[in-house]
Amino acid sequence: MTPPAEKPLSLPKEPSRRGLPSKAGRARAPRMAEVVAASLRDAILSGELTVVPRLEDLVEQYDVGPPAAREAMRILETEGLITVRRGNVGGAEVHLPTNARVAYMLGLVLQSSQTPLSDVGAALQELEPLCAGLCAERPDRAKVVVPVLRQAIADQEAAIGDSEATLLAVDRFHGAIVDLCGNETLRQVVGSLERIWATHQSSVYGTREEVPPASVWKAAVQAHTRIADAIEKGDAKVQSLARAHLVAAQSYVSDVDAAKKVTAAIVGNAGPA
Repeated sequence: MTPPAEKPLSLPKEPSRRGLPSKAGRARAPRMAEVVAASLRDAILSGELTVVPRLEDLVEQYDVGPPAAREAMRILETEGLITVRRGNVGGAEVHLPTNARVAYMLGLVLQSSQTPLSDVGAALQELEPLCAGLCAERPDRAKVVVPVLRQAIADQEAAIGDSEATLLAVDRFHGAIVDLCGNETLRQVVGSLERIWATHQSSVYGTREEVPPASVWKAAVQAHTRIADAIEKGDAKVQSLARAHLVAAQSYVSDVDAAKKVTAAIVGNAGPA
């Protein structure tokens, strides 16, 4: 079956003279494959393109040779924006970027530099409290932020004694603080760090045989409740509360394996976010 026709994309007649840096430091004119990839990338990210045309259609549409069109597809596939369909059907399936992909790529970078998990924790101790402060500044926090936090706390309290269910509720609480802070850049950057930390934390909990006493579970619930209360009141002190809670919570993971390094595979195996 022939894929549905897409809205034609316009390709600049002349490649942009704002080229890419060369080894000598001078800008170089982009190759046609890069120009085609850039045009398709923009269309995908804007939502204009949901199915990439077949190779022969790209050749005709962009007036380029098959090698250039094929390389453009490889560029986008490497970036994770498309999955090329092989065989008679041809074309490619489009994938919009997700926070899970960002977290995985960041995990690769951190693993390549042998970054300890404690380094991620230290970053979160600085950044998540900032998100909590922004949540407290939202004029609509009582309707948008607080109910989500209260539900996560209720789920966490109901799950006391169940490590897996507790971790899910805890992740929802911390994730909500980041997701609802109102700053998209922080949401993506800190959200990626949250995912890296949460997936490693689950791995650490899985290696610990004894179940923490009820007092530990209840203390976490109380800390989350204080943070939610401060956000509801619009109290700027929520940043101090959030930071103190993170320091205490992260010490549990550090006690298990203080030398643990970031491993991208753990992040990638967590599934979609």
